[in-house]
Amino acid sequence: MTSMPASERLGSHLKRAEQALSATKTTLLKPAGVTVAQYSALLCLAGSPGISAAALARMCGVTPPTMNTVLKNLQDRALIERTPHEWHRNVLETRLTDEGHAVLADADARIVRAEQALAAQFTDEERAALVGLLGRCVDVLEKERARP
Repeated sequence: MTSMPASERLGSHLKRAEQALSATKTTLLKPAGVTVAQYSALLCLAGSPGISAAALARMCGVTPPTMNTVLKNLQDRALIERTPHEWHRNVLETRLTDEGHAVLADADARIVRAEQALAAQFTDEERAALVGLLGRCVDVLEKERARP
């Protein structure tokens, strides 16, 4: 027996919501031909063209080796291009190609529809409260992680 019933474990509820979101994204992105990790990378690259793989990994919340695999797959499909930095030759700048922009537009439209459907289930006040509550969850968990 545990000291806390499963129904009271907020982490379980957060995990279920995250798993449902991830599974939905996986399904919706399949026709666009990208994975959730690839979509995340394309989306971040669209907002930060020229970013390094290491910085992109941090933005996407994955390890550098994982990001290198994602970038290799995107480059093999000609969705991104990687060129040496003007001053730092050992740093590759990464940018979307025209095809990458097209794939991202298709993928993002699919995800935005799902996000809008989700948002439509809540009033403006409920959405604001949910965002605030989730932010508090993050704050508390980050403090717990930092504790010795």
